[in-house]
Amino acid sequence: MSPLLSADLGRVSPLFDLVGRTPLIRLGRIERDYAGLELYGKAEFHNPGGSVKDRPARRMLLEGLASGQLHPGKVILDATSGNTGIAYAMFGAALGYPVSLCVPENVTAERKRMLKAYGADLVLTDPLEGSDGAIREARRRYQAEPERYFYPDQYNNDFNWRAHYDTTAPEILEQTGGRLTHFVAGLGTSGTFMGVGRRLREEHPDVVLASVQPDAPLHGLEGLKHMESAIVPGIYDPGLADVDVRVDTEEAFEMTRRLAREEGLLVGISSGANVVAATRVARAPAVVVTILCDTGDRYLSERFWEAS
Repeated sequence: MSPLLSADLGRVSPLFDLVGRTPLIRLGRIERDYAGLELYGKAEFHNPGGSVKDRPARRMLLEGLASGQLHPGKVILDATSGNTGIAYAMFGAALGYPVSLCVPENVTAERKRMLKAYGADLVLTDPLEGSDGAIREARRRYQAEPERYFYPDQYNNDFNWRAHYDTTAPEILEQTGGRLTHFVAGLGTSGTFMGVGRRLREEHPDVVLASVQPDAPLHGLEGLKHMESAIVPGIYDPGLADVDVRVDTEEAFEMTRRLAREEGLLVGISSGANVVAATRVARAPAVVVTILCDTGDRYLSERFWEAS
């Protein structure tokens, strides 16, 4: 670990020291449909930026500062579907660095407003190209002016998954007393699944690791990738998963509504997809942990909430 990461993070910004140590919440009303299942959600919306992406954004920026690649005069640049961008924008504002983000034009209005509220410059890319179009545009801009930007490149930065290896996984092990039998997480950059999964595999070789993807190239699961039809992140290793669960968009919408109405948890669509997958992979008795990735208030303009 770099010297900066072991230093008093409050000297960088108080926000950096607020990331992590999120609660683990038992989903009692959801699990009652599945005899013998203990189902828990890691409440990552408790991070200061409201999502699991605060962890890798924090780590990548701190490593950039420690290495000297991020220094005054640089602009923080990356591609994002929203949550990592919100984290960059929040931390950039706290540190005094400008932030430029390549974002698919069809991300929710709430996400775009949040990014602008933090002062980020948004480069909106073709919605039909999804996150891949944003990745291509960020690469183009960096290649044209490498001296101008600090480009963490979250899809290919090992500190993305290392953030979860070093923090999220040990928290889960502590909070479950090492009792977990299954871990379930969606694939976007794949950082959460790769980092937590690798650490859990080392500590508990028998744990079942389940990755989650949309079931089709055209889907409504913001933040998740259909790997066969997308630019595959460099940090992704498909060999880590014991099982890869495909989730339909409507199933995820329905579970997201259930989490709000039955558990009182207003979370985002990828959280709903994770919980759908978690209910599929475990055979009783089982202790399953999944990720509640972000808050639902950044998706309230989506029409699926109106369903009865």
